[in-house]
Amino acid sequence: MNETASLRARAEIDLAALRANVRVLRERAAGAQLMAVVKSDGYGHGAVPCARAARAAGATWLGTATPHEALALRAAGLDGRIMCWLWTPGGPWREAVEAGIDVSAGGMWALREAVAAARSAGRPARVQLKADTGLGRGGCQPADWPELVGAARDAERAGHLRITGLWSHFACADEPGHPSIAAQLDVYRDMVAYAEKEGVEPEVRHMANSPATLTIPEAHFDLVRTGIAMYGISPAPELGTSPELGLRPVMTLSASVALVKDAPAGHGVSYGHHYTTPADTTLGLIPVGYADGVPRHASGSGPVLVGGKVRTVAGRVAMDQFVVDLGGDRPEAGAEAVLFGPGDRGEPTAQDWAEAAGTIAYEIVTRIGARVPRVHVNETPDETAGGVPR
Repeated sequence: MNETASLRARAEIDLAALRANVRVLRERAAGAQLMAVVKSDGYGHGAVPCARAARAAGATWLGTATPHEALALRAAGLDGRIMCWLWTPGGPWREAVEAGIDVSAGGMWALREAVAAARSAGRPARVQLKADTGLGRGGCQPADWPELVGAARDAERAGHLRITGLWSHFACADEPGHPSIAAQLDVYRDMVAYAEKEGVEPEVRHMANSPATLTIPEAHFDLVRTGIAMYGISPAPELGTSPELGLRPVMTLSASVALVKDAPAGHGVSYGHHYTTPADTTLGLIPVGYADGVPRHASGSGPVLVGGKVRTVAGRVAMDQFVVDLGGDRPEAGAEAVLFGPGDRGEPTAQDWAEAAGTIAYEIVTRIGARVPRVHVNETPDETAGGVPR
């Protein structure tokens, strides 16, 4: 960290922790392959380094939301199976087909675009059919499934595509015992059975996200898709904390204290003076704000470790900075302020910030902005060189 000590702020990404998390998740889903989901720049952790580390730990698939994310992985030299699922009309279908990326179709328009791209590319598209089993978001409704399956089989027989997967997504897998879980599994099994009766021979059937991977073994099928858990964050407090689930948070967000100064009692702090000093004190200026992804909703409540003590954001989080009341302590300018990390040193966690901001830990790590450098540590030589160990 010496070379980054002068950074205003940094997000340290521990790739050894990520590899360990992938191994834990593979053990929990023994018998199924694992897809490492690296959408949204690897949930804010850096998609390419995290993808390489996940592959090194045994992930056989990579998953992204957008085709541009998937194509960026290919451009970075990542081979093997990659799937993307969030398409809009006119997207880079041909480029995805040419790159050997599995594309998702949850409606007839998407299937038509995949077929057109395959014809243009002169090679079959790899298509996974998505079923809406109850989430009510992307995917094909059961009533429309026969039409989609039939058209896909016609295109497959014509040599325009290969149906490589049948998949769906849970609505409430992070709520143990929720009745929708069993209901969705029943619908999924019925829709898979129909497709297979019509001659579909999928390479993979998959439905399990991170919470389902951890708690719903009957949902593992051929492949599990792990996102947030791979980054060491519990999908939901109800399922257990990260340590209880055997996971280690991968990101540590810190900043360098920009200023320490005396302030008298009754001094207003930050916009709106929502905080005033209760007594003579010292104030510390932390040079990150909501432009860096620090949630404004955590004004007055966000925890920060400074000088060995957990402090609380004093007043409003501004665009580029916020203040903590140091209570008379005097850390040097440049001292480390840790917003969140694994918790080993008593620092807050992303879950602590989620609770302070009234949101979920997914959002806390994913929203960290691009002007905060990602500092990847504990890379293996193969990952540093861009290779993918097999």
